[in-house]
Parts: sequence; structure tokens; C-alpha cells
Amino acid sequence: MRQARVKIETDSGTIVVALYNQTHLHRDNFVKLVKKDFYNGLLFHRVIKDFMIQGGDPNSRNAAPGAQLGEGGLKYTIPAEFDSALFHKKGALAMAREGDDVNPKKASSSTQFYIVDGKPFTDADMDKMETRFKIKIPESHRVIYRTIGGAPFLDGNYTVFGEVISGLDVVEKIADMPKDGNDRPLTDLHMKMTMLK
Repeated sequence: MRQARVKIETDSGTIVVALYNQTHLHRDNFVKLVKKDFYNGLLFHRVIKDFMIQGGDPNSRNAAPGAQLGEGGLKYTIPAEFDSALFHKKGALAMAREGDDVNPKKASSSTQFYIVDGKPFTDADMDKMETRFKIKIPESHRVIYRTIGGAPFLDGNYTVFGEVISGLDVVEKIADMPKDGNDRPLTDLHMKMTMLK
């Protein structure tokens, strides 16, 4: 089965993502929302250079400048779909979620997603992460994290369900935008999503 692909048009350029078939609950939810035009007009409301860009909060539609965003969503969650082959390399697409204290099963947000900007890490860095976050980073992933980069400390905690296949430079540009104290870009950054054939 070929992967579903989604075009994300932003004020800074176009990103295309492919959705993994292994994470079918997340894939199907994302496709359903894209087809309903749910994401059109929403903002990338949280951007952190060398880490990630996040969007999909319905409260971001027509949000006042400086308003704090990130709490919005639909009234359901998606069960975690962790697959050790899918990890937080640069360009990974994953769903945000509530913290472990209120969400011990690590269920995903219905709507909020992020794309990893990330940075390279050394083996020493990753050894410390394994201890601190109680994860195991296999050598096949370490090769990517050492060279291309990513966010290995998120592995096994957030569901990765796709990856950027074009427009990684746009992700980098967005992550680098000037922002306020809540990591919200000072200039609103809208998105429009469409399914690709």
C-alpha cells in the first residue's frame, strides 16, 4: 500500500509529508482532518530552533497576537502507536500529547502535530539521554542522530507517524523565526493542507 502524502502550504513555503502505514490510527485521523479542511487557516504556534515546529491547535484560528496557544484540540485522543523502527530523526512528523501525569498511556492529541527540526547529537549525549529518559537508542538510529540529527529524547514517548519528503529547508526557516516568550512566532504563520494523489 503506498503512503498517503500531504502538502502543507505555509507563509514560508511548502512542505510535503508522507504518512506511515504502520501507524494507521494516526494516519487515518490526519487524513480525515486534512480532507475536512480542518487545518486550513491554523497556525504553527510553537517553534523552537534545533528542536521542532508545532501546529494544529484549533484555537489558533484568528487568535489575537500574543495569545498563548497549545491547549486546543478535538474531544478525543489517539492511542499511542509506538514502532521502534520509527524515530525522531530530522523531518519526522509526530503528534503532540498531554503530559504523563494526566496521560500515562501516552495517547496522542487529536489535532496537534509537530515536525522535528532537531540537531546532531554525540554518542555521549545519547548515552545520557538513555539513562535520563529510560530509552534505548539503537546504533541504526544513532547513525542518523549523529549526522542528520533529530530529537532522540522523544523516542518511545510520542508517536511518529510520517516524515518530510520535501521542504525540510522550510521547516528550518520556520524553526528560526523570531518568537515571543511562549515560542509563538511574532508573525503569524498559517497553514493550508491538501492530500496529494
